[in-house]
Amino acid sequence: MTGLIDLPDGVLNVSRETLERLHILESLVQKWNPKINLVSRNSLEEFWMRHIVDSIQVFRIAEADGKWVDLGSGGGFPGLVVAIMAACERPETHVTLIESDQRKCAFLRTAVREMGITCRVLAERIEQATPQQARILSARALTDLNGLLGYADRHLCAGGIALFPKGVTWKKEVDDARRSWRFEVETINSMTEAGSVILNITGASRV
Repeated sequence: MTGLIDLPDGVLNVSRETLERLHILESLVQKWNPKINLVSRNSLEEFWMRHIVDSIQVFRIAEADGKWVDLGSGGGFPGLVVAIMAACERPETHVTLIESDQRKCAFLRTAVREMGITCRVLAERIEQATPQQARILSARALTDLNGLLGYADRHLCAGGIALFPKGVTWKKEVDDARRSWRFEVETINSMTEAGSVILNITGASRV
């Protein structure tokens, strides 16, 4: 690793190589977004906080190596950022992105190639993809917690963890999900949006 540099939020530090890759990702999103709507146009004005820092905090929470699967990866958040971070900080972490939209998969593969990282992209529907046996599972802005736990049931290994960023209605989602699932959950306050959290879920099983 080279010297450490502060990210724009002034909290997280990354290597120069990682920062260069994050800037490449930013440029690629800016270039591709008008064509395939990877992220909302308004969020581009706060790209680093809304997408980069928001994804890095998910990576930091995991504190584990192994197979990481990101569901519905879209523009690559948090999945691509996880792969960028892991390249320097946790090289034993192997990242797989699952995305059913072929155009978004083309973007993801282009980004992986141009950033010079190792990351697998599966152009499949989550519910039809081969069970992944992931050690860590993530998904952002994909579906409600009940639906996410269904995906976790298919793709997470025994003893694995699921990391799901959620907005201000997260408590209702947790309560609703408990009607169909048993699970342990730790809530970590988001550093990018007041009232939002990252749900760290283990031990999910159907009621």
